[in-house]
Amino acid sequence: MGSVAGDEAGQDTGGAADGDAAQGRPATPRALPPLARGPVFAIAGAVGAVLLATSGRIGYFGDELYFLAAGRFHLDWGYADQPWLLPLLARGMDTVLPGSVVGLRLPALLVTVLGVVLTALIARELGGGRRAQALAAGAYAISPQLLGSGHLLATSTIDPFCWTLTTWLVVRWVRTREDRLLLAAGLVTAVAMQGKFLIFFFWVALGIVVLIAGPRELLRRPALWDGAVGTVLATLPTLFWQARNGWPYLDMQEVVAEQVNRFLGGPIAFVPLALLFAGLLVGAFLASHGLWQLLRDPGLAPYRFLGWTVLLVTVIFVVTVGRYYYVAGLYGLLFAASAVRIERVQPARWWRWVPTWPVYALSAVLAVVLALPVRPVSSVTTTDFVASGSLGWPQVADTVAAAHRDLPPPVRRDAVVVTESYWQASALEIYGPERGLPSVYSPERGYWYTGRPESGTEDVLFVGSDPGYLTRYFGEVRRVATVRLDAKPDNVNQGVPVWHCRSPRQPWPQLWDALRRM
Repeated sequence: MGSVAGDEAGQDTGGAADGDAAQGRPATPRALPPLARGPVFAIAGAVGAVLLATSGRIGYFGDELYFLAAGRFHLDWGYADQPWLLPLLARGMDTVLPGSVVGLRLPALLVTVLGVVLTALIARELGGGRRAQALAAGAYAISPQLLGSGHLLATSTIDPFCWTLTTWLVVRWVRTREDRLLLAAGLVTAVAMQGKFLIFFFWVALGIVVLIAGPRELLRRPALWDGAVGTVLATLPTLFWQARNGWPYLDMQEVVAEQVNRFLGGPIAFVPLALLFAGLLVGAFLASHGLWQLLRDPGLAPYRFLGWTVLLVTVIFVVTVGRYYYVAGLYGLLFAASAVRIERVQPARWWRWVPTWPVYALSAVLAVVLALPVRPVSSVTTTDFVASGSLGWPQVADTVAAAHRDLPPPVRRDAVVVTESYWQASALEIYGPERGLPSVYSPERGYWYTGRPESGTEDVLFVGSDPGYLTRYFGEVRRVATVRLDAKPDNVNQGVPVWHCRSPRQPWPQLWDALRRM
């Protein structure tokens, strides 16, 4: 996942591993250093405070509206682009705290805070004392990817936490050989698979590495396979949904690959972006250094298979053209391995400045500014993707509702709303009922599967798109409204058109198939 950060200066005072440890088989569980409760909990608390202070700014992000709408109106065992966990979680939080943006994001805040603590616990399992635990926890806390994902309820928030928790359980098993840890890892994996299927590749990579290089004992543990069976059973409902609907999740890989190639520099940029978002001043160094130490440090020999697992997982995601943040769940392990080495051996002079508190403090400020919506709303543009994707959804609903009211009464009675994007459909389903909007549909992603306009529907308010595209499907297309925000022109919802479309050129079943897009 990265290059070598450099050789350390000085002598390794940690001692060489014994023969069993060098082969990945600790003879007896060693005693752990004390947990650095003060610094670790202080760092975790600071992360929670920052996320709570910023969680209510602007409004729901587009994907959050999607989870809310799916949970409220379309709860199912699966969706075209995800399993069922996030919609169910969004519905639960909205039931407890109705209409609260802060309430919806509390699970994201919680798992990010817990991720900080888990990273310190991984460092402790690797033999790290107070300084190592604090360095590892701090690196996790100021990673722009992890901090930014803690602002939103998203699959990219829950998934890295599940990877970090699974990694800690595996690392702890290496030291203790307590099989209940493997069963717990299976349960965590089962939960992760209900939000995103990516953790499957972690276990595939780990299994291949362990089969080749050991510890093969891991694969002989019944608890590991009991956990695997539990994961499969828990995932069967969403797999049945996918099979019943033609496996649309597989189509998403083409969408992801196209987006990666268009916006993220293609597979060649995967590793640089993964390191950049691990943390420009701290995370990139510690991730690279941590991987190198997992692969070469005698004191970490029992955990060497995890270093090779990191490499293989990265190769899998590069080859399959995945998004760079798919490996964010491995940051905690790499930060911990680096921190343990730094505590034992002074870094080389050229990067000795990295694991210092002034650099951590500067990195924290940069992470907050870059990853969280702390800048004035008036300065937001699409370069700030999360803030822009959270801006103006009530105004979109207001604009469409006004256009609907302006339709002649006979037309208004039977008209429906169709949107270009699933974000727009989600926002209109959430905000539309109180504004008197009719049924809302979208042919994009998961919304295509939730239903289509009834046969015989003649009038549609179409949100988004352009007349050149719409005239391929409707005989009449007329612009009736435009979304206007008190914001910069370059924003997701600024200038979105609303069209009155009439006279579909095909019956709706055929038209809906033609409009479908992922």
